[in-house]
Amino acid sequence: MGGVTSSMAAKLAFFPPNPPSYKLVKEQATSLFLLNPFPHRENVEVLKFPNRRGNEIVAIYVRHPMAKTTILYSHGNAADIGQMYELFVELSIHLRVNLMGYDYSGYGQSSGKPSEHNTYADIEAAYKYLEENYCTKQEDIILYGQSVGSGPAVDLASRLPRLRAVVLHSPILSGLRVMYAVKRTYWFDIYKNIDKIPLVKCPVLVIHGTADEVVDCSHGKQLWELCEQKYEPLWLKGGNHCNLELYPEYLRHLRKFISTVEKSPSQRLSFRRSTEQSRGSIDCFETPRKSTDQRDKPRKSTDQRDKPRKSTDQRDKPRKSTDRTEKLKIHENKVPNPEKLEKLRAHFDQMERSRRSIEYDKSRTIEYQDKSRRSVDVQFERPQKSIDWLDKTRAG
Repeated sequence: MGGVTSSMAAKLAFFPPNPPSYKLVKEQATSLFLLNPFPHRENVEVLKFPNRRGNEIVAIYVRHPMAKTTILYSHGNAADIGQMYELFVELSIHLRVNLMGYDYSGYGQSSGKPSEHNTYADIEAAYKYLEENYCTKQEDIILYGQSVGSGPAVDLASRLPRLRAVVLHSPILSGLRVMYAVKRTYWFDIYKNIDKIPLVKCPVLVIHGTADEVVDCSHGKQLWELCEQKYEPLWLKGGNHCNLELYPEYLRHLRKFISTVEKSPSQRLSFRRSTEQSRGSIDCFETPRKSTDQRDKPRKSTDQRDKPRKSTDQRDKPRKSTDRTEKLKIHENKVPNPEKLEKLRAHFDQMERSRRSIEYDKSRTIEYQDKSRRSVDVQFERPQKSIDWLDKTRAG
């Protein structure tokens, strides 16, 4: 019964392009795969690998030289990687990311038949290929699911705890909920994103058009509400199911999201740690600086103990005397002016007299202050004595 229901759901859910939009050609000289009719690009690789269910999956990998992250893109229904080829190249350029797009079993030139469980095996094979052949870490992968592609994307994300991020583009709550407004999940439903999205531990961006007639915008809004790590969603006013890439806000918001999650989740933690470490390193640098200052204190004592250094300075005095002799030699031929000497003596005598007068004034001021203080004390003592006399009189 389950297999019958699953096959019926598959007929309703999957619409692979017929015929496919491309042909897979293997070049004899290099044994490289090419997508016909698309020209060969140096940064685009055409791949073919098996999934765990025995189907051969065709994919493309677009490389960017400045990329920090890799997008694993699960496309929507009624599409294949031939139709998505130019968009993949443009996204890689504008977002500065590596991007892998793949065809589900039974789509494009991938073998087998389309089904829910086949798509799960397909995305697992693509993810495994990234890890094994491009050494891509889980922390550096963003899963992108469009429409039906949100099913395999959410399923894999719910099982990868260290994933960088997830983008859900016109996503579905479940296959059955696209057709019927059911309030509970039935066993025969497919792509039960509504039940799996709370298990996703990384940041999630939801993009949905408000005028979507295929998958209502309420699907995206409800999924966003259920996310554990919500990122600012993008509700494109007037956008339908197949034209969101044409809106300028789409690329702008997506670029902002990717630049943000490049520091999250693991990158954000490492960034915080690096910030703390940098602060700690500053403290570490400052601490030796303080210790250097502390070590400078003995330097003073060293200067005190280093009497030889002073003696060295004293030994350097002959050098000064040498300088004086040189100056004398220079000024030997110059006769000192007696008038200038007299003026200098008079100036110094005047400065000495003014200094003495200042000291005399200071002493006089101090004496005056002492006298005034004593007079004030006397003035305060007299009332105090009278108060004491009154107290004695009252007591008697």
